[in-house]
Amino acid sequence: MASTTRFLEKELKLKVNREKSAVNRPWKLKFLGFSFYRSKGETGIRVHPKSVKKLKAKLKAATGRSNAMGEKERIEKLKQIITGWVNYFGIADMGKLAKELDEWLRRRIRMCYWKRWKRIKTKHDNLVRLGIDNQKAWRYANTIKGYWRISNSPILTTALNNEKLKELGFPTITGRCLLVH
Repeated sequence: MASTTRFLEKELKLKVNREKSAVNRPWKLKFLGFSFYRSKGETGIRVHPKSVKKLKAKLKAATGRSNAMGEKERIEKLKQIITGWVNYFGIADMGKLAKELDEWLRRRIRMCYWKRWKRIKTKHDNLVRLGIDNQKAWRYANTIKGYWRISNSPILTTALNNEKLKELGFPTITGRCLLVH
């Protein structure tokens, strides 16, 4: 670090911020939200875990259970967040990451629906309307399990499957990644 700083300041006449600067292996550093990795002798770019955590926090705020946002407003907010994030991090290798984030986001959306349906009868009627058997719908509508747990249940993932959510207009990260590339 000392020799690099000396070179930058004396030879190139640049000022080095010692608090922000570091000399380390590329895969241990974070640079503008990106990190690097080595695989089969090649170096690749990936999204740093802190950047993923920040995205999840934004998506969580937009899909919060107590968030009184309407469906159209929520869809628009999600589109804005996803579009901005993918446009910035689009150069990174994130095929697997995008799929994982999509699964997590779909679960958050299902949780919003379950919370919005509030009453047992409303839950039952909506499940039946979405193609769930009457008896199974009553059993799940009467459950005492939490919203997050139910959001990953086979019943809710069948009733509000990915195709249905796409039909309703909810964006996907993988879909946006395909548009960028």
